[in-house]
Amino acid sequence: MTEVYLALGSNVGDSGANIAKAVELLSAKLTNLKMAPLYRSKPAGYTEQPDFLNTAASGQTRLEPQELFEFAKQVEKQVGRIERFRWGPREIDIDIIFYGDRVIKNEKLEIPHPRFAERDFVLQPLADLNPDLKDPRSGQTVSQLLAAVGNLTDLQRLNG
Repeated sequence: MTEVYLALGSNVGDSGANIAKAVELLSAKLTNLKMAPLYRSKPAGYTEQPDFLNTAASGQTRLEPQELFEFAKQVEKQVGRIERFRWGPREIDIDIIFYGDRVIKNEKLEIPHPRFAERDFVLQPLADLNPDLKDPRSGQTVSQLLAAVGNLTDLQRLNG
């Protein structure tokens, strides 16, 4: 079993329900699933869209990295994701942030996620789950990375 960390976000429809449904569906292949509190954040990239709800989840899986990626994409479709444009609105977005301490880069998949260390809306929920979690590329903890970026998206904790 490998410990994995995922980031989840939504800004279309009932975002809280979309995230809850995604977590429920993810539990089919991830055990000991834990979810961080929800956060509201301003959109990054394309800003002419509604605020996002974001969180992170951790769990253990027997899936290989590519299988986990494909499973996450299936979950997105089951929740109702419609592909629009890069950084556009979405019903649900699930990114693999960490897969154990592995570093993977190929034409379809990059783990750790290539931009996670620049995103407070990913780092804060990760820090809530495990502040001492280390980025296998930089060796820095998610708490250290979060301190370096600060509050970029007017991040607001909603629960927990």
